[in-house]
Amino acid sequence: MEHRIVVLGAGYTGAVAAGRLARRLRREDVRITLVNAEPDFVERVRLHQLAAGQDLTPRPFGEMFAGTGVELKLARVAAVDADRGTVAVDGAAGREELAYDSLVYALGSAWNDGGVPGTADHAHEVSSRPGALRLRARLAALEAGATVVVVGGGLTGLEAVTEIAESRPDLDVALVARGALGDWLSEKGRGHLRKVVAGLGITVHEHQAVAAVAADRVTTADGTVVPADVTVWTTGFAVHPIAEAGGLELAADGRIVVDDTMRSVSHPDVYAVGDAAVAVGPHGKPLRMSCASGVPMAWQAADALAARLAGVKVPRVAIRYFQQCVSLGRKEGLIQFVTADDRAKEKALTGRTAARYKELICKSAAWGVANPTMGLPSRRRRVARQEVREAVPAEATA
Repeated sequence: MEHRIVVLGAGYTGAVAAGRLARRLRREDVRITLVNAEPDFVERVRLHQLAAGQDLTPRPFGEMFAGTGVELKLARVAAVDADRGTVAVDGAAGREELAYDSLVYALGSAWNDGGVPGTADHAHEVSSRPGALRLRARLAALEAGATVVVVGGGLTGLEAVTEIAESRPDLDVALVARGALGDWLSEKGRGHLRKVVAGLGITVHEHQAVAAVAADRVTTADGTVVPADVTVWTTGFAVHPIAEAGGLELAADGRIVVDDTMRSVSHPDVYAVGDAAVAVGPHGKPLRMSCASGVPMAWQAADALAARLAGVKVPRVAIRYFQQCVSLGRKEGLIQFVTADDRAKEKALTGRTAARYKELICKSAAWGVANPTMGLPSRRRRVARQEVREAVPAEATA
């Protein structure tokens, strides 16, 4: 009988896991179903570009998975019952129940308003394509001199604020950060970031926590009022709430607890990858929500599941970090090299070279979704694995 594998979510991690499983397993032995609400792959790491008015290359799943044996089901996940081994989805034909023998949970995360009053009603986000498109339309409607405030000084906030400032130099753009600007970067990285931000005319409010958001302003905890015709909220991510009702063991933040093969510690037929899971990285530190963590997690899960189905030794490869990659508009970038556990080294790449490097990384990440490396000769596979590891930009948040 076919072993039924259902993969929930076709972001970077879900799509990579599905494609890698298809390459590792024989079609006559398994049936792989990839559930996603949209027919096209979303390059989440480019959504700040989409919001700033740039058009992204369409990447239909029908083309990406053609000939792989992966069946795409266009539907929204409504519920997971890990005890029964079923998933409820809502598609064009209505509610449907899918039974699985193995589940790969990759529903990812969405923006997190942090419960700050007014944020859900008045702020925009760039963590989803619909959100980026809404922001795009709002920015396009702004007249010269209008104010835009980006809240959150992590990588997502930095990419958003610099992209907007570069594409719309006629706007008054500001950034509100809880800490110092780029305080996690090396001295070289911080210096370059400050230079670029100043050159783009961005006003920075450091060491400020936002206490409230209104239609025309944000108010910080100390009472400072920052005018904002548009507020963009980038302070962090929240996991999809479906896992909480599915019977899986969760961490305090709602992520699924997994072992070093990305297997649920409570339900061995479930694997969880990407932002949906909490896994331990170097020195016992939890991996952060990012593409830099998610893609290696997807590799690990797919390889472990394939090995268990084949009855062979389960591979275990330590997941580590190499760099944080930040686009600072289309002309500037910052590549901050880091230790295995994600602490900044002094070495950093800056300027146009870094911008070109980041662009190659984004292209490599998208290519890797449709082209898993397991079919390559061993030496080239090792090189490709290293390239993709280094090619996925981190999306650290404030």
